[in-house]
Amino acid sequence: MMSTLTVFSAPKPFSDPHINIIQRNAVRSWKALGPRAEVLLIGDEQGIKEAAEESGVRHIPQVERNDQGTPLVSSIFNLAREYSSHGILVYLNADIILLPECLAVIDAVLARRKDFLLVGQRWDLDITRELKFTGDWSAALEDRLEREGRLHNYTAMDYFIFPRHLLRDIPPFAVGRAGWDNWMIYNAVNQPWPVIDLTPSHRVIHQNHDYRHLPGGAAHYNLEESHHNVALAGGMRTSFDLLDVPLVFQDGEIRKKGFSLRRTLRKLERIIMPAEQQGWRWQLTRILRKLGREVERRGLS
Repeated sequence: MMSTLTVFSAPKPFSDPHINIIQRNAVRSWKALGPRAEVLLIGDEQGIKEAAEESGVRHIPQVERNDQGTPLVSSIFNLAREYSSHGILVYLNADIILLPECLAVIDAVLARRKDFLLVGQRWDLDITRELKFTGDWSAALEDRLEREGRLHNYTAMDYFIFPRHLLRDIPPFAVGRAGWDNWMIYNAVNQPWPVIDLTPSHRVIHQNHDYRHLPGGAAHYNLEESHHNVALAGGMRTSFDLLDVPLVFQDGEIRKKGFSLRRTLRKLERIIMPAEQQGWRWQLTRILRKLGREVERRGLS
């Protein structure tokens, strides 16, 4: 079965020179997937309309926002569903380059499951110039990825792939802030739909950047909107990450993940985690989290 996809994203303003470069690279990589994929850019931030016209993709400007002016995840996903021409939706952060291998992987999963949420770790790569997506562009980029890329840890969820009839009741999270992507995995696991980790079979490239576009130039974890997202999600107990994904797609098959020390520590953390971030159980949760990260750092997982 050959799937057709709608790839969608809500880019940041294209005003920062580096953000401008990496977002244009990302959009061009999606467009380079060919006729099996349509691309939607959602929002009216500076430069989105022009980037869409330049890349020959569709622009959907009328996104809903919160009181701070940040686009809402619920609106972004609803607009993608409304304007999509295809049955499979692919949400990506706007700094993510897709490789053509994603088409075969999605086809293989779709042949085995009707309902699913596909996620995975990203590969970080320093890219500071515009890339060309002509000829055998993916081979050159994959070679560079092997030499210079770094597999990110389990906490970053930069893409979600799912059939369009799923994920219809997303709370009004602020996009680009912490918490909402964790809820996506929590929600799917508890439906239950098959939540499948594509990391061994599917690579996405995250183009490294700083956080000058955010207040104070710092990462989003401690912003008020991030705390609001976590509260909307139902608290820290809903803050799932890729360690909480039960299935993996590897060697052409969907199977349960095997034993690992890292995932065992994560399960203990989940059992002990209190509703509020205080008290002895919260302190023990933090100790288990630090121990898990150390296990991961030493490659013992």
